[in-house]
Amino acid sequence: MPSPPRRPLGRSGLNVAPLALGGNVFGWTVDERTGFDILDAFVEAGFNLIDTADVYNIWVTGHQGGESESILGRWFRERGRRQDVLIATKVGMDMRSGGSGLSAAHIARSVEGSLRRLQTDTIDLYQAHEDDPATPLAETLGAFQGLIDHGTVRAIGASNYGAPRLRAALEESRVQGFARYESLQPRYNLMDRGEYEAGPAAVCAEFGLGVLTYSSLASGFLTGKYRSESDASKSPRGARATSRLTDRGRRILAALDAASERMAVPRSTVALAWLMDRPGITAPIASATSVTQLRELLAAATVHLDASSRSELDRASAPEPSGATP
Repeated sequence: MPSPPRRPLGRSGLNVAPLALGGNVFGWTVDERTGFDILDAFVEAGFNLIDTADVYNIWVTGHQGGESESILGRWFRERGRRQDVLIATKVGMDMRSGGSGLSAAHIARSVEGSLRRLQTDTIDLYQAHEDDPATPLAETLGAFQGLIDHGTVRAIGASNYGAPRLRAALEESRVQGFARYESLQPRYNLMDRGEYEAGPAAVCAEFGLGVLTYSSLASGFLTGKYRSESDASKSPRGARATSRLTDRGRRILAALDAASERMAVPRSTVALAWLMDRPGITAPIASATSVTQLRELLAAATVHLDASSRSELDRASAPEPSGATP
């Protein structure tokens, strides 16, 4: 299987395959051995961007954050594949006793922890996990610039920023002469279109930012395995997925069902192919709990979404007018 073509991530100089692997499941619903198998298969297929965060997965009982990064670090050490991948991680979420936010002091502490757990000297893409309005943008961006100057970080990105703050951060970088955010990581998928399309999308297009979507399968809802409230027990994310069973959610599933049958590929493949085909999207991020599931996700990079399927999915997933019942 030939390696998929790569896309530039903003002006960072980083080039990524059209699907990124989500690391949030490592140490949570995926144990280390299975995680290594998934990582092996991902890289062997020619894909290269792995996304994680220092806070993954603090929500698991007995965890303190950093578990996902630690599994990745052990895989790098055992497989010797660090040069074959781009590693993206994040800073800023509440690490409980480890603090939170985007102050220069917290960024300095956090990056050292991530580097240690990842067993690497350089983070390819270091992302602000969420906006921190309590810290001046100049302080945050100046801290990131210092990491780039030191060679610790190659490029920076933002996650969960609204359009006004993203624009303000880009302007601050221009005025101060700091490195700018080269990418945005928004929640974006067939179910969640309105927030991104109504604001950040235009800013990303104007400034030429890369876009890495998270929750690309809407917490698994777009796989089609959640059809009733009784399906909530199918996974730890089941309750969140079944909450999508609105009239609009059912219309989207019906459009996915039709496209999946027409194209003879899984619904998850179709949903990711739709994202890859959207204007301005560099790569959706998706996680897998098995190599079999991973192969369904990777197949999206080679699927041609026909015009009829694209039109049906666009129409079914069109955001509801403000105030309308979903």
